[in-house]
Amino acid sequence: MTLRVLLADDQALLRGAFRMLLDSADDITVVGEAADGREAVTLTRELRPDVVIMDIRMPELDGLAATSEICADPELRASRILILTTYETDEYVAQALRAGAGGFIGKGIGAEDLLDAVRTIADGDTLLSPAATRSLVARFLATPDHAPRHHPERLAVLTPREREMVALVATGLSNQEIAERMFLSPFTVRAHVQRAMTKLDARDRAQLVVIAYQSGLVHAAAPDPGPDRPS
Repeated sequence: MTLRVLLADDQALLRGAFRMLLDSADDITVVGEAADGREAVTLTRELRPDVVIMDIRMPELDGLAATSEICADPELRASRILILTTYETDEYVAQALRAGAGGFIGKGIGAEDLLDAVRTIADGDTLLSPAATRSLVARFLATPDHAPRHHPERLAVLTPREREMVALVATGLSNQEIAERMFLSPFTVRAHVQRAMTKLDARDRAQLVVIAYQSGLVHAAAPDPGPDRPS
């Protein structure tokens, strides 16, 4: 299956470079380009891409607001958002995740890493595995401004094993890492996570992480001083 990608960036030169890179992959094709956030929302509704690669700072409507608008539309649930920006600040990452983005990466990312990121997001996974991002998400979603807004009863629909899986996902562990820790197969872990996402109406793993922190299932942890694991 060929993954259909929409590029949203106000710099035509960068859009052209990203298009050449993405179209060079056998399983990815660029179906459209948007020069601002408003156009990104419009083209997402028209083209229904699998992945929208979204810049943050754009005219008319910024990338975070465009992400929120796309993710709030139930008819666009199949379109995943990958934030790709020069501005890798903690607050931008937290805002992107709360808006519903499936991942957040910098424009300095390598070519193969960008292709892998598109595939990861399209598969419903998220780019939250490095330890630095885990601590960042925990720190920002647990601040007073972003304190838990959902009652713990929201998690009552989950089985004990599903709650356990959601808690592990919220620490940034991949399905493979959870499987190794729980002595389960990655397929079994994926099935549990997918059922939890369905029950909680989470569009992807990133939103599942947000729900876990906001519901109080997991709490902020001190930043990990050790080196990041590769994503």
